[in-house]
Amino acid sequence: MTKLLLAVHVLAAVITIGPVTVAAGMFPAAVRRALAAPGEPSHLATVRTLHRICRVYAVVAVAVPVFGLATANSLHVLGSAWLITSIALTVLAAAVLGARILPRQGSALTSLDGPAELLEPTAVQRAAGQLAIFTGVFNLLWATVTVLMIIRPGSTTGA
Repeated sequence: MTKLLLAVHVLAAVITIGPVTVAAGMFPAAVRRALAAPGEPSHLATVRTLHRICRVYAVVAVAVPVFGLATANSLHVLGSAWLITSIALTVLAAAVLGARILPRQGSALTSLDGPAELLEPTAVQRAAGQLAIFTGVFNLLWATVTVLMIIRPGSTTGA
């Protein structure tokens, strides 16, 4: 059962967190392209699609910690420092995504999608810059969790 839980945990991480990291990373550049060519509908469509990917996969990614905790429980490592650190970093990554990235993406999309006379390009550019920073933090948190999961103390891989 532990192997099945671990497999589902890893697959959920790859399938859900990967698209969020890529889409969130592409979002600021897509916003800048949409600002540079305000009449181009494909740029706005790209921004919409990237935001939708981030929103949908963020919700589905709840499966990652659920199966991770189930796996940790079956391995009897719930009290391990590396796991507690990973959980804390996962919570922090989720907070960055939910409180910083998704709201700013939504605001940028609303600004780009609204009437042209209400568009404030400087504010949208600033939001794109902030999104790039927050996305970098989000990706760094997930990279750290991934490394902790691979080189965890007491690993049976011998690494």
